[in-house]
Amino acid sequence: MPPHEVNFRRSAKRMSHVAAILPAAGLGTRMGAETPKQFLDLDGVPIVLYTLRRIASCPLITAIYIATRSDEVPRLEERIRAEKFAQAVRVLRGGDSRQASVAQALREVPDSTEFVLVHDAVRPFVTREQIERMDTVKEVKRASLPEDVALITATVHRERVVLAQTPQVFATKLLKEAFARAEQDGVTASDEAGLVERLGHNVHVVLGSERNIKITRPSDMDLARFYLDLERERLKV
Repeated sequence: MPPHEVNFRRSAKRMSHVAAILPAAGLGTRMGAETPKQFLDLDGVPIVLYTLRRIASCPLITAIYIATRSDEVPRLEERIRAEKFAQAVRVLRGGDSRQASVAQALREVPDSTEFVLVHDAVRPFVTREQIERMDTVKEVKRASLPEDVALITATVHRERVVLAQTPQVFATKLLKEAFARAEQDGVTASDEAGLVERLGHNVHVVLGSERNIKITRPSDMDLARFYLDLERERLKV
């Protein structure tokens, strides 16, 4: 596993009410297709729905919010109703950026919710184990923490580092405060961890997975199909 692919977590013991937010309003211009990448088919279903199935399979998640393009809300709502997920799933109109989409959904999360998990809708290979870890790319130094956990000392600028992963999980109150402060200060960050770090809070990281890919380019779809084939082969054994 590449040493700089990491998962992060803010202490989330005994999770009881965990809301998941999936930002899915991007245009996906790097994909070079008319259809936004989150709605391209993977294994016969839109990528966003494939990702949603993975998130919903984790019993820790008690509610799900998807922030998507306004013209896709009705169609996505219909597809989700047919899935009959155990959790309540709400489809909302997203914003003009990833941060804006997460902020839109975050406003709908009740304050009584203990934790919020944010996961990119175009990372369909997240596993239940990874959902329980949380990830992003950071510069870290070892501290008096478990062997697979480290403490963030600096956020690497996105322009210089392309590896970045979700899910990311924070206490609801803390995440709402971080987003409110960012809006007040006019700050945009590449991920939720960056916004929380601005408040002076420690963010911890754990090892991630190179299979938890973010689909952004046509070649990523080829890799996604390869991983699907591997999963099917594993199920046959």
